Amino acid sequence: MARRLRDEFNDAALPHAAALLRTAMRLCGGRDAGEDLVQETYLQAWRSFARFEPGTNCRAWLYKFLIYSHSRLRRDQSRRPVVTSLETATESALLFDPPTPDTLTATSVKAAFDSLPDAFRLVVLLVDVEQLSYREAADALDVPIGTVMSRLNRGRRLMRQALVEQAASYGIASQPERKRG
Repeated sequence: MARRLRDEFNDAALPHAAALLRTAMRLCGGRDAGEDLVQETYLQAWRSFARFEPGTNCRAWLYKFLIYSHSRLRRDQSRRPVVTSLETATESALLFDPPTPDTLTATSVKAAFDSLPDAFRLVVLLVDVEQLSYREAADALDVPIGTVMSRLNRGRRLMRQALVEQAASYGIASQPERKRG
C-alpha cells in the first residue's frame, strides 16, 4: 500500500520538479534557497498526498504548496533580524559602481520584473514565465480567475511603463500607447 502510494506520488508530482525549481529560484533569488523551497514543497505535498484527488491538476496543486511554503518562509524570515558582517558591508558599499547600459538588456527587464508588487510579480511569473493557464494559476494562488487576469494585466502594464521610462532615460524613443475604444 505504502509503495503504491509512493509510486503514485512520484508519477504525478516529480515530473514538475524542474518547473517548480525555476519558479522557486526566481522567488528566492538563488539556487540554494530555491532548492530548499522545492524540497519543502515536496515534503508538504507528500504529507498531503492522501487528500490529492487523482485526475485533478497536480501541477497547480504543487504550485499551491510552493507559494504557501514561500509565504511562510518569508514570514518567518521577516521576524528574524538581519545580520551582516561589517567588513562585507563596507567592502560592498565601496565597490559599488552602477552600470550604465547603452540599451535595454535582460538586466533591465529583470529589474522591471523585480520592481513589481508581489501579487503582480507572482502572477506574471506563473502565467508568462512558467506558462500556467489562467485556471492553473488561479488554483495555485487560490484566487478567482478574474483576479489572475486583472493582476496579470496590471503587472504587464507596470513592467511596460518601467521599461519605457528606462528606455527614455537611455534616449530610446517609444511610441505612445493607443487608447482602446
